[in-house]
Amino acid sequence: MTSLYSLAHLRDLPAATWDALVPAGQPFLRHAFLSAMEDSGSVQRNTGWAAEHLVLERDGQVRALLPAYRKWHSFGEYVFDHGWAEACERAGIAYYPKLLGAVPFSPVSGPRLLAADPADGLLMLQALPEYLGKGGLSGAHINFTDPALDAQLAGLPGWMERLGCQFHWQNRGYRDFQDFLDSLSSRKRKQMRKEREQVAGQGIEFRWYRGDELDEAQWDFVFLCYANTYAVRRRAPYLTRDFFSLLAERMPEALRVVMARQGGRDVAMALSLVGGDSLFGRYWGCLDEFDRLHFETCFYQGMDFAIAEGYQRFDAGAQGEHKLIRGFEPVLTRSWHYLLHPGLRRAVEDFLLQEREGVKGYAEEARGMLPYRRD
Repeated sequence: MTSLYSLAHLRDLPAATWDALVPAGQPFLRHAFLSAMEDSGSVQRNTGWAAEHLVLERDGQVRALLPAYRKWHSFGEYVFDHGWAEACERAGIAYYPKLLGAVPFSPVSGPRLLAADPADGLLMLQALPEYLGKGGLSGAHINFTDPALDAQLAGLPGWMERLGCQFHWQNRGYRDFQDFLDSLSSRKRKQMRKEREQVAGQGIEFRWYRGDELDEAQWDFVFLCYANTYAVRRRAPYLTRDFFSLLAERMPEALRVVMARQGGRDVAMALSLVGGDSLFGRYWGCLDEFDRLHFETCFYQGMDFAIAEGYQRFDAGAQGEHKLIRGFEPVLTRSWHYLLHPGLRRAVEDFLLQEREGVKGYAEEARGMLPYRRD
């Protein structure tokens, strides 16, 4: 017998059962990461994120999972559908609540449908339209998918593909940072060297830590820096202070924090996760103004670390064309959307057809602006 149901709390499913279906090298999908989001209060109904993780069970065994949330807004997703929601409001169509398959506040591509057997994942996808209708949901949106899920969804009726563009740095076997610089044009090489010298000239030094090497006072500082990036824009941070402590307690081996220090005082930080062959830069913050410190802390320190530790890819987060001129290459990302309202679906499909061509053109144009030597 096969059944599809949802979990309102990740703690209702044993971590071992969930993690058994999570591929290696995927820290954001682990029970520890997602449960820390919930248990810290960062993700809950009153923040517009009600956990609704989908579970496909067959013959008493969990066969497929989709980390998912019932949402009443579109913030914290990094795939922007606010325009769709506004159009629905004008037309008298209910866009919220919607179902979002994603990792909250984390624009990192990877598996979303967790299943040892692709046939079980397909069963869940085929059952999803009926689930949406019965649950009063306008549709389903699965963000930052991997090629395996892309292939499955491309073969199912009603699912619409959306493209995005990020910038990732590739470690091509560099011996050190100078080896990377040698691969660049002379002008860009001089610019990056000058930026690093400007930071060093301010007396700023850096140290890397694992998650279990920081005490609570240092985690207070990490959160203060993180929250300050939102405060300067007069916004509340998505994550609570408890989230950072829970993450350090539950998965310290996956956490890396670089601290910037001046005159015996910590002044900035960047928090990353590691998994497989990748370094994922996630949160950064600074308490004072320092020339070029953002580029050093968020980009150059990560490059140094990836080279030293042998990570092949450095994903420093969404957007940011300033990454492009520092060697981060354009990478297409994908999300998939299923809408129950036929008129809305047709309108979105027309929009996405044009948008996809624009994104492809943008990525191609961006590739021509990379700073690498062409000889």
